[in-house]
Amino acid sequence: MGCHPDGREPLTLRRLVASSNASHFLLSLILLSLLVACSAAPTFPAAAPSTGQRHAPIERDFRPADIVKSDIDVAAEVHLRESLASSRLVMEKLYRRNPREWRKGSYSSMEAALERAFDPRAEFRFAELNNLRGADAIMLALAPEYAGDRVFAFGVGMSSMIFLAYNAKTEFYLTDTLDPQKLYNSSRNVEIAAWKLSTARDPHGEPLLLSNQMAGDVPNLSFEREIGKIIAYQDAMAQIAAQRTNRAIRRAVQTIATAVFLPI
Repeated sequence: MGCHPDGREPLTLRRLVASSNASHFLLSLILLSLLVACSAAPTFPAAAPSTGQRHAPIERDFRPADIVKSDIDVAAEVHLRESLASSRLVMEKLYRRNPREWRKGSYSSMEAALERAFDPRAEFRFAELNNLRGADAIMLALAPEYAGDRVFAFGVGMSSMIFLAYNAKTEFYLTDTLDPQKLYNSSRNVEIAAWKLSTARDPHGEPLLLSNQMAGDVPNLSFEREIGKIIAYQDAMAQIAAQRTNRAIRRAVQTIATAVFLPI
C-alpha cells in the first residue's frame, strides 16, 4: 500500500500532497485577483491640501481583496493616489488664478468643473476635448487658437497622462504589471507640461494661463511645488517597477525648450 510498517505515509507522498495544495492555493489566488481586477472601477482622490502638507497616514480596515495584493501593489496605489491628488490641486490653483476659464465651460462653479474632470465614470474622456487625453489634451489647452476652457483641458491632460501610465487603473493586484518606462516617460512629460504652461503666450505676448507668480517680495511657487511632487512620485514608482520586472529604463535626454512629449 506504500506505507511504512508504523503506518506513516512515505515522505514523498506527503510532499506531493503539500505541493498539490500549494498549487491549488496559488491558482485560487490568481483567479481571485483576476476576478477582483476585472470588477474594480477606477476611483479618483480629492485634491491634495492647499497648504502643501499631506494629512497624517491613517490605517484602514482589512478588505478581502487585500489577500491578492503585494506590497508593491499597495505602493503603486499610494503613488498614483498622491499624484492625482496633486494634479487635481494644480488644476484647482489654475482655476483660482484664471477664473474666466471655468466660465467658458458653462459650469456653475469652479468646483463643478473639477468634479466633472475627476468623474471616475468618464476616465478623463470628454466630448468637448474630442476625447483627447494625455499630451494631446495638454497641447490643445496651450494652442493659442483654442477657445475652450484651457484649465479643464490642461488638467485632464496631465491627470490622464498619470492615469494612463498606471494602465488606466487605480487598484492593483498580483496579476498586474506596471511598465517602468511608461512611468518614467510620464514623469518627463509632466516636466515638459510645466515648462510649456509657464511659457505659452498668445499673439500679444500675454500668458495663456497664469500660474507661478514671480512678482513681489514673496514669489508664489505653489504650482512648481505640487508639480515637483508628481514628478518625484512617478520617478520613484518607475524605479520600484523596474526592480520588480528587472527591466531597464531608457532615459531620454532632451533640452526642455525643444522637448517633445514621450509616448505613454
